[in-house]
Amino acid sequence: MTGQTARRQSNRLPNMARSWFKKQTKELVPPLIAIAVFLVIWQILCPPGSKGLPGPLQVLTDTWYPYIIFPFFNNGGTDKGLGWQIFASLQRVAIGFSLATFVGIGLGIWVGTNKVIYRALDPMFQVFRTIPPLAWLPISLAAFQQSNPSAIFVIFITAIWPIIINTTVGVQQIPQDYRNVSRVLRLSNRKYFLKILIPAAVPYIFTGLRIGIGLSWLAIVAAEMLVGGVGIGFFIWDAYNNSLLSQIILALLYVGIVGLILDRMVAFLASLVVPEEQK
Repeated sequence: MTGQTARRQSNRLPNMARSWFKKQTKELVPPLIAIAVFLVIWQILCPPGSKGLPGPLQVLTDTWYPYIIFPFFNNGGTDKGLGWQIFASLQRVAIGFSLATFVGIGLGIWVGTNKVIYRALDPMFQVFRTIPPLAWLPISLAAFQQSNPSAIFVIFITAIWPIIINTTVGVQQIPQDYRNVSRVLRLSNRKYFLKILIPAAVPYIFTGLRIGIGLSWLAIVAAEMLVGGVGIGFFIWDAYNNSLLSQIILALLYVGIVGLILDRMVAFLASLVVPEEQK
């Protein structure tokens, strides 16, 4: 019996490794095949020497040095690698999105728990959330007189509406039974907030955060095209002005990858915080 147990234990790790590998293969192989097919079709439609959009091989050749192998080169001014350009954009997104998170969740809870305030402010929220992000840029430039605070404000004002609205909905969706139990138990406002309101609203809050982070990344790229300075948006606009299409395509690839990572980070935090029965 001892020998059989030992053999089972020794076979357990290889079996787990094979199971994990099979699972990863099922998840990774389809998208890799889709990407390969896309690249082949793109290369066929845009062969070397053709005018217009460069093919993937041409993009790789044009941007290999220095943008791919040296993403963090720094020649001063705005002549920096894509690593620094994205880092500058992420700094602005981090500040603007953090401010939108704190203000948006706070306002959402306040509006969701007060029917009079909700009826007063909800029409304004619905109007403001439909305004395109770049429409706020002239206002922010007039108010702050500087490009960096203006770009951060655009991120803030873009991300805050889905956070407010989803948080408000989450608070309003708390079952009446929960409210009745809190009254029966005579829970203090603090305990009601921590034990009932926040746990019930958390899934909605993270839905708003995922929408907000995506909109933030979209907004900063667009805003940087107009305000200039170091940032991935200005890099794309500068490359366009110099007809460097390969650099634009590479930058767009980086933008998409970073946007995906940001979304997955918020989703991962949600998986840690949101109770399993509420997912």
